[in-house]
Amino acid sequence: MARSSSRYVCQSCGSVSGRWSGKCEACEAWNSIVEEVGTASAAPIGGTKATAARAKLRTPPLALEQLTGGTPPQPRTSTGIHELDRALGGGLVAGGAVLLGGDPGIGKSTLLLQALGGVANGGHEVVYVSGEEGIDQIRGRAERLGLANAAVGLATATSADAAAATIKANRGLKLIVIDSIQTMYAEGVESAPGSVAQVRASAQVLITAAKQSNAALILVGHVTKDGAIAGPRVLEHMVDAVLYFEGDSSQHYRILRAVKNRFGPADALGVFEMTGLGLKEVPNPSTLFLAERQDRDPVTGAAVFAGFRGARPLLVEVQALVGNPSPASPRRAVVGWDSARLAMTLAVLESRAGLPFSGRDVFLSVAGGLKLEEPAADLAAAAALVSALLERPVPNESVFYGELALSGEVRPAPQAKSRLDEAERLGFSEAAVPGDAKSSKLRITKINRIDKLVQLIAAQPLLKAPKTSDWTDRYDD
Repeated sequence: MARSSSRYVCQSCGSVSGRWSGKCEACEAWNSIVEEVGTASAAPIGGTKATAARAKLRTPPLALEQLTGGTPPQPRTSTGIHELDRALGGGLVAGGAVLLGGDPGIGKSTLLLQALGGVANGGHEVVYVSGEEGIDQIRGRAERLGLANAAVGLATATSADAAAATIKANRGLKLIVIDSIQTMYAEGVESAPGSVAQVRASAQVLITAAKQSNAALILVGHVTKDGAIAGPRVLEHMVDAVLYFEGDSSQHYRILRAVKNRFGPADALGVFEMTGLGLKEVPNPSTLFLAERQDRDPVTGAAVFAGFRGARPLLVEVQALVGNPSPASPRRAVVGWDSARLAMTLAVLESRAGLPFSGRDVFLSVAGGLKLEEPAADLAAAAALVSALLERPVPNESVFYGELALSGEVRPAPQAKSRLDEAERLGFSEAAVPGDAKSSKLRITKINRIDKLVQLIAAQPLLKAPKTSDWTDRYDD
């Protein structure tokens, strides 16, 4: 006989407790615990041990496979958007589930509607299920995007079971988009849509139906104030790929970043530009992040980093500003880079190169809003900081990369040839890098220690009076 039972589930991390409390002990989130009422079946006659023993006797053994075998590669379906296909690892995989997260108004629905139109124009059947917008709103957006005549099936519903039945009833369905998973509910789960139990159950129903029907599934997920996808983390484990759509809604560019992908690289990057006609692909994002350098007079505190995002070389400008000494506590602000690495870089420049940064405000930013996670960005950040302090510009045609060690040494970075080839393709003529890097056209300046970098920048023409003069005696030679 079934009886009702209650449990208290944290909506941030999914942890379960037997009583309500204002703060979750697992993730320390406040006011995130919600009561969920379900049913529990009474224990069958014979006891749990006897039942488990009988079930064990009836359970067949697993059918084992070997590593060797002729498994064909997963077939791919292009979305018609090259940057989206790049982030997906080459296109949509039949039966694959993708979770797409992003801030409100960033363009998730616009991107997916353009992808649905591209797949539909390729002769495939697609469906867009929205739990947040009406049919007329979706049609209005499609008309603005020039997709009014695309054969896209539309539905406004919040039932995960109905959406799963649609997938099973249309065996030729190639792609279905659910916008969003937080608005869906599954029958038999006595919780409100958006709760941990509903999100998990709805996702399970939809993913199972998609894999059985060999249809690609894209789930749109809301994000928290910290930028993470809302709901239980198990949701990210259930899907095959997790994509984040990032960018500042006040600016025109958007970045699609893969953080998980079972069928491709886990750190692929796609770049888009938001226009009046929807999202436009940016096939060469380096030109976007370096657009302000064109026809610009020499400035201090700016250096170009030759970096990588996934398998894609990317050139981006690192900017720094150093203030004058102040009796107040110095401020350290960084945007797009790790604040701990900034503190380490300043300490190395002070201890190993003799540059006085203590007592000064230091600000560092990555142009274009891109987030740098490579240790190889250390040398470019150090070049921008030294340039800002000495009021001497970094050589305008130079790129930098290299990891800074606490001893003052600069370590090489992987994939050096691809970095230099990208710099050469964009018209740069010099590279200040560690190791034995080689290039057919770039002039290479070897930087194996941090003091060599200071000497390189100190040799540049002075734009105005430097903020410090105690470096001159050390680097005049």
